[in-house]
Amino acid sequence: MNRRMLHRVLDAAFAALLAAIAIVEIWLPLDSAEGDGSPVLSTVVAVILCAALAFRRVWPLPVALIVLLTWPIVFAIHPILILFWGQLVPIVVATYSVARYARPLGSYVGGLAAVACLLFFDFNVEELQDPGEIFFHWLVVPLSWVIGKVVHTSERRATESRQLAIEIETESRTRVLSAISDERARIARELHDVVAHAVSVMVVQAGAAEQVVTDDPEYARKALATIRTTGADALTEMRRLVAMVRDDDDPGDLRPQPGMGGLEALVDDARSGGLDVSFSAEGDVRALPTGLDLAAYRIVQEALSNVRRHASASRVEVIVRYAPDSVVLEVRDDGTGGHGDVTHGHGLIGMRERAALYGGSLEAVASDGRGFTVRAVLPMVAQ
Repeated sequence: MNRRMLHRVLDAAFAALLAAIAIVEIWLPLDSAEGDGSPVLSTVVAVILCAALAFRRVWPLPVALIVLLTWPIVFAIHPILILFWGQLVPIVVATYSVARYARPLGSYVGGLAAVACLLFFDFNVEELQDPGEIFFHWLVVPLSWVIGKVVHTSERRATESRQLAIEIETESRTRVLSAISDERARIARELHDVVAHAVSVMVVQAGAAEQVVTDDPEYARKALATIRTTGADALTEMRRLVAMVRDDDDPGDLRPQPGMGGLEALVDDARSGGLDVSFSAEGDVRALPTGLDLAAYRIVQEALSNVRRHASASRVEVIVRYAPDSVVLEVRDDGTGGHGDVTHGHGLIGMRERAALYGGSLEAVASDGRGFTVRAVLPMVAQ
């Protein structure tokens, strides 16, 4: 059962229960029934008022007009009993409902109808002209309208806030997906260049081996070994490349991409921008596979760029640790600002994409007390 159907069932049950209480109030009778009106006509009016409440959420203004005007009109034609459960309670519920569920104009029309009903009480119903009765019904009925209006306003604002949150989340996801797509396309272009360079080396080595295969077999064997190693690396990068989206309008060139060997130049470039940058390599420093070498370089490059753009730092540490089965990259700064949103920053998204491409991981967190740390772990063997 959906929510709307549940509300209709509950409203119908409430209306039926209230009508039953009103009938008991009339025919028992209860002390709350006053006046000398016809019990039969009073029962008909009470049942009409209570039955209308079953539709108070669906048609709030028509229900309010029926409940608020039927009793005064019938009483003006022929006296009926004055009831608490059969008349006042439906009036209070209808006044609350028109303020909560009707449109703004309808809620004010319903409020005016409630005022007219109360004025009719004051001038035409002797039993309700006591000062205590006047104070009571002028307190309860308008208060029910005010409460309904407050609830309506709160629900409308909550709905608008939820809708705004959904729109912001959707826009944020769209931006993240766009950033991921752009970064993957960029990585694909770079891997394309790596593979193209490797193939070019293979062609050159194969041509040289062909020329000297008879005169210098040893050189030919070395050339063939180079071809085999380079070909294996190229195949590894090709497997990654097929998962990427390539922008055919930007074929790039065949120059080799930078690698860890270019970190010193990268650090010097950061120093020239005014940063105090220290660089250290720990462990068994060794050459990395071409694609992994490029990914590690780009991660450090992007981390340093983020420091310059966002961190307001004066000192940066770049640490490369060579473990037996992985290489760990750390870029730590002493800045006061963050590096953008850790989840949605485009630079961090790109670094995570590069690390994940080689089965690694990347975390970007605020350092203890001051600064920011980017730490990437790249396995030597692709996962």
